[in-house]
Amino acid sequence: MDARRQRYLDAMGVQRWTPREGGAWQPGGAAVEAAPLLSAGVSAPPSSCGADWEELEGRVAVCTACALHQTRTQTVFGVGNRQADWLVIGEAPGEQEDLKGEPFVGRAGQLLNEMLRAVGQGREQVFIANILKCRPPGNRDPKPEEAAACESFLRRQVDLIQPKIILAVGRIAAQNLLKTDAPVGKLRGRVHRYDSDIPLVVVYHPAYLLRSLTEKRRAWDDLRLALKTYREALAAPVALSEK
Repeated sequence: MDARRQRYLDAMGVQRWTPREGGAWQPGGAAVEAAPLLSAGVSAPPSSCGADWEELEGRVAVCTACALHQTRTQTVFGVGNRQADWLVIGEAPGEQEDLKGEPFVGRAGQLLNEMLRAVGQGREQVFIANILKCRPPGNRDPKPEEAAACESFLRRQVDLIQPKIILAVGRIAAQNLLKTDAPVGKLRGRVHRYDSDIPLVVVYHPAYLLRSLTEKRRAWDDLRLALKTYREALAAPVALSEK
């Protein structure tokens, strides 16, 4: 770890993980159980508990918790309204996202924008994030250890936003958020719960819809379900207060 990066981490209060005798790892002198994702050139993910937006974004920017930091151009933190009712979560940055530092750009991003507008949500009104903050080489599927390394960042974003609904875009996002290996075709069409609390609706990834035009009707059905669920979430506090 170079001195400049260490100063950055020290300024944010992020602990540096170092190996101890016997192969276990410790932060600041306290012994902890060794994590299987740790390897040469990879550090433990910094805790995101209690971080505000600025601090969280800084931690993401310098994260080396998985090997993807070695090949990224930059991290892709997420964009949009940080007080949004809708949180849109995709799988991982692609080539253009890695270059621009923004999720869902290019043709897939344009289609996602149209999908959101169809339910009355502009891109600037929602918050858009990914399961991974770094691009996997060749746009391959994220590995389990990569998703695990990024999970605390995404969870903190959810905590800060407190969305009324989550839109899980595509198979990878849906499976990681719901902790399942069920195919996306079996996950769409119904309302799930993220952490037993926030309603979550699964939709096909816009990149898939660009290749499979016949599935756009099902995607529209899922968007209508998301809109219905969102409206019900808005109405719920009113209904409770009137009882």
